[in-house]
Amino acid sequence: MASLRGGALCAAALLNFAFVFITGSDFMRFVSFRAIYHNITGETTLCQDSVPWSAALGAPRVLWSLLWDLGLVALFALQHSVLAWAPVKRVCETTLGALNRTFYCFTTALVLQVLMRCWQPVSGAPCLWSVRSAPWSVWFPLICFSLHFVCWALICSILMIYDYPELMGLKQVYYRCLGLADPLSDKPCGAKRLLSHLRHPVCLELLLILWVLPALSLDRLVLAGALSSYLLLGHSLDKQDLAYLCARVKTRTLTRLEQREE
Repeated sequence: MASLRGGALCAAALLNFAFVFITGSDFMRFVSFRAIYHNITGETTLCQDSVPWSAALGAPRVLWSLLWDLGLVALFALQHSVLAWAPVKRVCETTLGALNRTFYCFTTALVLQVLMRCWQPVSGAPCLWSVRSAPWSVWFPLICFSLHFVCWALICSILMIYDYPELMGLKQVYYRCLGLADPLSDKPCGAKRLLSHLRHPVCLELLLILWVLPALSLDRLVLAGALSSYLLLGHSLDKQDLAYLCARVKTRTLTRLEQREE
C-alpha cells in the first residue's frame, strides 16, 4: 500500500513537472519571441499609428481588451498571492502534504495557460514606441532577440543552481518516499530566510524581457507593468539576506580557488 501511494505521488509530481515545463516553453514564446517576431522584418502589425490616441482610448474594443488583459494578470497575481498566504499555505501543507509545492506549481502553470490562451492583443491603437527607422528597424529586433535569448539562458541556469527539483516539488515527493523530512528543513536558517524573501531569483532578467522590445503596444504595457510591479513588490530582501548571499559567494569563491591550487 505504501509503495502504491509512493508511486502515485511520483507519477503526479512527474506529470506536473512535464506540464510546468511545457507551460514555461509556451510562456517564453508568448512573452518574448512572439513579440519580437512581429518586428523582425522591420514592420509591425501590433500598432496602428494612424489612429489618434484620443480615438484609440475612447474605442470600446480597445478598452475592453485592456480590461480583459488586466483581469487575466490579476488572476495570476491572485493565485500566486493567495496560495503563498500563510493561513492558506498551512491548510495546503496539512491536506496535500508532499504534494503542496506540486499543487502550487500546477495551479501557477494552469493560470499561465489561461492567460496566454485568452490574451486579447490591442492592435487598434498606436504603440508607445516602435523602432522603424532604417537600419535599426532590422538590427534592433535582432539585438532584442539576442538579449532575450541570453536572459532566458540565465534564468534557466539560475533555476538549476537554485535547487530546481525543490522549486518544482519533485524533491519533496522523493524525500517523502524515502521517509525523510521536508528538504527545506535541511537548509541553513539563512537560506530559509532568503527563500521566504526571494523565492524566484530572476527579477532583473524578467524585467529586461518584459520591457526591451522593438515595439510596445498597449496590451504589452499592461502585461509588463503589472508583472514588473508584482515582481518588485513580491521581493523583500534586507541586510541579513544580502549578508548571507555575500558570505555564500565568498565561500564558493574560496573553495574554487583552493580546488584550482590543488
